[in-house]
Amino acid sequence: MIHLISSKFLDISTIQDILHADATLDLSTEATEKIRACRNYLEKRLQDQKAPIYGINTGFGSLCNVKISDEHLSKLQENLVTSHACGTGDRVPKAIIKLMLLLKVQSLSYGHSGVQLQTVQRLIDFYNHDILPVIFEQGSLGASGDLAPLAHLALPLLGKGTVYYKGEEIPSTEVLKAFDWQPIQLKAKEGLALLNGTQFMSAYGVYSLLKSYKLSYFADFFAAISLEAFDGRIEPFNDLIHIIRPHNGQLKTAKRIQEFVEGSELISQEKKHVQDPYSFRCVPQVHGATKDTLAFIRKTFETEINSVTDNPNIFIAEDEIISGGNFHGQPLALALDYLAIAMAELGNISERRTFQLVSGLRDLPDFLVNNPGLNSGFMIPQYTAASIVSQNKQYATPASVDSIVSSNGQEDHVSMGANAATKALKVVDNIERVLAIELLNASQALVFRAPLKSSEFIEAFLQTYRMTVPFVDEDRELHIAIRDTLSFLQLTFVENEVLFG
Repeated sequence: MIHLISSKFLDISTIQDILHADATLDLSTEATEKIRACRNYLEKRLQDQKAPIYGINTGFGSLCNVKISDEHLSKLQENLVTSHACGTGDRVPKAIIKLMLLLKVQSLSYGHSGVQLQTVQRLIDFYNHDILPVIFEQGSLGASGDLAPLAHLALPLLGKGTVYYKGEEIPSTEVLKAFDWQPIQLKAKEGLALLNGTQFMSAYGVYSLLKSYKLSYFADFFAAISLEAFDGRIEPFNDLIHIIRPHNGQLKTAKRIQEFVEGSELISQEKKHVQDPYSFRCVPQVHGATKDTLAFIRKTFETEINSVTDNPNIFIAEDEIISGGNFHGQPLALALDYLAIAMAELGNISERRTFQLVSGLRDLPDFLVNNPGLNSGFMIPQYTAASIVSQNKQYATPASVDSIVSSNGQEDHVSMGANAATKALKVVDNIERVLAIELLNASQALVFRAPLKSSEFIEAFLQTYRMTVPFVDEDRELHIAIRDTLSFLQLTFVENEVLFG
C-alpha cells in the first residue's frame, strides 16, 4: 500500500490504515508542486528584499532582532537544529517517532513552509526505510513547537545524531553511507520549518487516541462479560432510558452492551436482585461520556494534523511572509489533559467491577477460586488494578494549566502540551492493564455460572482467550496471566468500522 501525501483530509481512520498496512509514503504531484513553488518564492523574496524576516535572516526567540548576513543563512539553520537538540529522559517509542515523520511531512507539504523538496523527500525516505531518529521524551514546552524533540528528528538529515535501523541504534552517518545519501544542506528558513511545529504532541496524541478507541471498545466488551458473570440485569441498557438522555456515547454504549449479550441464557434468567451497583448499571453513562470526549479530542487532532504549524508562514498568492504563533500547543494540551481524565474514568469503573466480582457476592466464590483460604485466588489482581487507577488519578492532574517563561521573556506563555502528551500515554497504557485484569477476573467468574452460557459472541471470544490464559484451578503466578492477557489484547485487531463507526 502506498499513501500519497496531499491536501486531502487526513483522518484518524486513514492513519490507522496506514499503520496497519505498513504503507509507504510518496508525495502527490500536487504536494510536490506546492513545495517547489513555495521554495522558489522564498528564494526570490530573499534576493529582492534585504529587510529582516524573522527566522529566515534573523536570530531566533529573543535573538529575533539580530540580522544574519546572506552568506551565513545556511549555517544559521544548521546551528539552529544542532543547538536545539537537547532532549533528555526516556526514549520516545519507535511507533510514535514514525508518526512524527508522517505528520511532519504532511505539515510541510502544504506549501507554506519554504522547505526544499529534497528535505521533505529525505524525511519520506526515513519513514519508508524504517530509519527512525532517536528522540527523547523531555525537552519541549509545547509552545514554540516541539523544539527539542523535532531537532532530534531533524539531526539525521544533516548526518548528525543517531537512528534506529534494523534493530540497532547507530550514528546517522552510517545510514547515509549505506544508502549513498549526502547530508541535506539546509537553506534559509528550513531549520525553523523543521523545528517549529507540534508533531511531537500530535504524534503522541494520535497514537494515544487510536489506542483509546480500541480500549473504549474493550471496556464495553469486558463490562458485558462482567455483567454476565455478576448475573446482572439488562434493563439499564434499554433504549428507552437513553433516548430521553440522548448523549451519543451513552446511546452507543447501551446498544453495544445489548448486542454483546444478545442470545445469552444468563442475561435472560430470572434475577433475585432488583438493582445492580453503579459500576454495572451506569456503564452507558460513564463509558459513554468517555466516548463523547474521544470524539472532541479526535476533532482537535484531526484539525491539527491537517494544519501548518511552523513559523513564519509563507503565502505566495498574497505575497506575504507572516510571523505568528501556529506552533503554540494549547489546543493539544487541553485535549491531551482531557484524554487522560476521560480514559482514567474507564479504569476507575473497571476496577470497581473487578472488586465486585471478587467479593463473594451473588453465589460467586470468594476471590473467584475453589477452596478460598487455602487459595488466595484473584485477591491481589484487584490490588494491582487499584494501585494503577490511583496512579492514573495522579497522572490526570492537568499540565495545560501550567506555564513557564523562556527565551528571555520572548516566549512568556507556553502550553506544556508535551508533558500532557507523555503522561496521557502513561494513562492509556495503564488503562490497558486495568482492563486486562477485568477480563481475567470476568472470564474466571463466568466459569462458575455453568451450565448456563453467555451469548455466542462472548463464548467464542472466551474460548479463544482460554487458549492463551487458562482457567485458574489453584493459586499460580497471576502476573503471568496478566502479561499474557495484555499480549492477547495487543494482538487482537478491531476493524475501523467498529472503532470509529
